[in-house]
Amino acid sequence: MITIRLKIHESDDFTDVEIIINCPEIDERLSRLIQQMNQMMFSIQGKKDGTTYPLVSDQLFYIESVNDTTFLYTDQDVFESDKKLYEFEEQLKHTRFMRISKNFIVNTAKIESVKALINGRFEAFLSNGEKVIVNRHYVKAFRKHFLG
Repeated sequence: MITIRLKIHESDDFTDVEIIINCPEIDERLSRLIQQMNQMMFSIQGKKDGTTYPLVSDQLFYIESVNDTTFLYTDQDVFESDKKLYEFEEQLKHTRFMRISKNFIVNTAKIESVKALINGRFEAFLSNGEKVIVNRHYVKAFRKHFLG
């Protein structure tokens, strides 16, 4: 097992934050850490009541497309976006987000537990109390991404 050491150098001389990873190989733990960092490094624009808000992707539980409208769900609010689901899927690749059905992308970091269903699908329980269904078409990728 690879030992991970964290070194932080804080100085007024720096204008940006730079993260450098030196490693012999990227194992599963390091891969998940990189996904989490990627996820936290950008925001998504969401609209609510005519006002546009920047949403840190880590705040999102899931993204859903309904009748050509895309909705962004946080713990407390629902926002709309002009982007299509496939655009979010592209933007969020290499993060903890993944598509689980034709109309749904979930933040796997917000999943507390998973239950296999008889029909080959999965039921995922989110930390906000909601549950989502992983469609059979996406189960293989979901297993690899979430279950390891």
